[in-house]
Amino acid sequence: MSPISAPTPSLTLDPHSFAQGPALAHLMLALAVDFANQTLAGSATWRLATPSAEFTELVLDTRDLVIEQVWANAAGTGPEAPHTLGTPDATLGQALRIALPAGTAAVRIAYRTSPQAAALQWLAPAQTAGRYPFLFTQSQAILARTWLPCPDSPGRRFSYEAGVEILGEERGQLLALMSAENPQATAADGHYHFRQLQPVPAYLLALAVGRLDFAPLSTRTGIYAEPATLPRATHEFGELDHMVQAAEQLYGNYRWGRYDLLVLPSSFPFGGMENPCLTFVTPNILAGDRSLTSLVAHELAHSWSGNLVTNATWNDFWLNEGFTVYFERRIMEQLYGRPYADMLQVLGEADLHHTLQELGPASAATRLHLAGRNPDDGLNDIAYEKGCLLLLTLEHLVGRPRLDAFITEYFARFAFQSMDTDRFASYLTQALLTPAEAAHLNLPAWLDGPGLPPGAPTATSARLAGVDAVLARLATGTPPAELHYITKEWSSQEWEHFLRGLPPTLPAEAVARLDAAFHFTASGNAELLAAWFPLALRAGYAPADAALENFLRHVGRRKLLVPLYRALLGTPGGRARAQRIYQLARPNYHSVATGTLDALLAGG
Repeated sequence: MSPISAPTPSLTLDPHSFAQGPALAHLMLALAVDFANQTLAGSATWRLATPSAEFTELVLDTRDLVIEQVWANAAGTGPEAPHTLGTPDATLGQALRIALPAGTAAVRIAYRTSPQAAALQWLAPAQTAGRYPFLFTQSQAILARTWLPCPDSPGRRFSYEAGVEILGEERGQLLALMSAENPQATAADGHYHFRQLQPVPAYLLALAVGRLDFAPLSTRTGIYAEPATLPRATHEFGELDHMVQAAEQLYGNYRWGRYDLLVLPSSFPFGGMENPCLTFVTPNILAGDRSLTSLVAHELAHSWSGNLVTNATWNDFWLNEGFTVYFERRIMEQLYGRPYADMLQVLGEADLHHTLQELGPASAATRLHLAGRNPDDGLNDIAYEKGCLLLLTLEHLVGRPRLDAFITEYFARFAFQSMDTDRFASYLTQALLTPAEAAHLNLPAWLDGPGLPPGAPTATSARLAGVDAVLARLATGTPPAELHYITKEWSSQEWEHFLRGLPPTLPAEAVARLDAAFHFTASGNAELLAAWFPLALRAGYAPADAALENFLRHVGRRKLLVPLYRALLGTPGGRARAQRIYQLARPNYHSVATGTLDALLAGG
């Protein structure tokens, strides 16, 4: 093999961003949080990496922002800098073009957000676990531009500091947190200051404000949550520091200082979001038995794959998520053993094959790129599970020791940089693969071809084989109640496999016997309920109806909601019923969820 040299970093053209002009080194953000008017207002001051000489214009991304004043200096004094807003685009927003006099070192923008800003969810007290309002942001993929003017591209990184003031009578009761160094106690005057010394892309900017308490788990890990939620959360995530240690043993030191979790209200649209220093997680994973904490391992793994080395554009999203799924399962294997990780892999592959079937295996949508699509379209199992299978294929091809050494070096060499697919492919073939191995892998088929290439590995699981044996006994007539002694120690993953393995159309009587034996309808496990309700709907099992409606009205995680609304639409009179529930539930959903569900439930 030839001597290894790192590909030269470059700024890849991002089709999902208007941003152009000089590199930006640092953001100084000053914001007032106004719950009464549901707006953020203040200023964003961008310090240029070098004073402008080559560039006469800075172009930033905005969407639904009110730009009040712009200056070509950090102080916000003197005459305004000439600036214009471009033609609005429904997905991308508007380009903010700012003229730069020669020698400009910083640009200051006074602005305020719209109450409809897509990244921001303003929750009334009734939508929380307490008596106070709540605000959280969700910036990924291209929603940071809805709460500050910025280069909203994953290929552009900057450090930041922020001053946040909470307005209103609740100010002394509410804690503000960001993806940065965070306070652990509420400030009586409602003023908070934050610093993120490491350069991050805009999608990793995050803000949350609510009645929150903090519980330390170790010297570098802890939990933020509403007071009513905190005891359950500290129990559920009690092994968090062990997760961090396991990740470090695999792929090198954690580079972000603290690793804390914030448990959000249930309207959060994702399972988790890997904001640096402060992962946001849904309360739906508080199952009581730590059986859903692989989601936290996933978000932790992003501290390396995504936050440390970032996809250059959303066309390269698999470089974030494929690595992260592989890394997540390695963490879970280290903590709980290979059989547990095998279960996760089998379930993940089942999700991937379901997605391939939905999209059509030959469809261009099954490639590992997002060219010409809304980046939110990439939030499916192609980037996650197909990307993970590519890494598993590499593991089988070269062996774990060589692959682990390559991944560790990759994270170290490209730390705090972006990576695109072509550069990664070049580096992979140069740094890891022999010519014979590269020919055997057929990397172009993985990266540019639809579906799965021939020879993709298939996982097996001894624990799930035991579930299959129980399903076989059910199929031959064994009453569910007689199987309780076998199933009483099952994990969430085994139950999920069980529910997936049942005949898709069961009569109501059979569903009732299952419910009487295993109490699915009364379960507090959101993942199990999401798998159970479609069976109940297809069977016309009325005792589950109230629990289903309660679930849809109080859970905001898009991954769980979309299949349930689709299942409702497939029942007699289901569209009217789905639309009635959605009308009640929609105020509790984030725009990430409503953007999908509005289209799904449109029409009569």
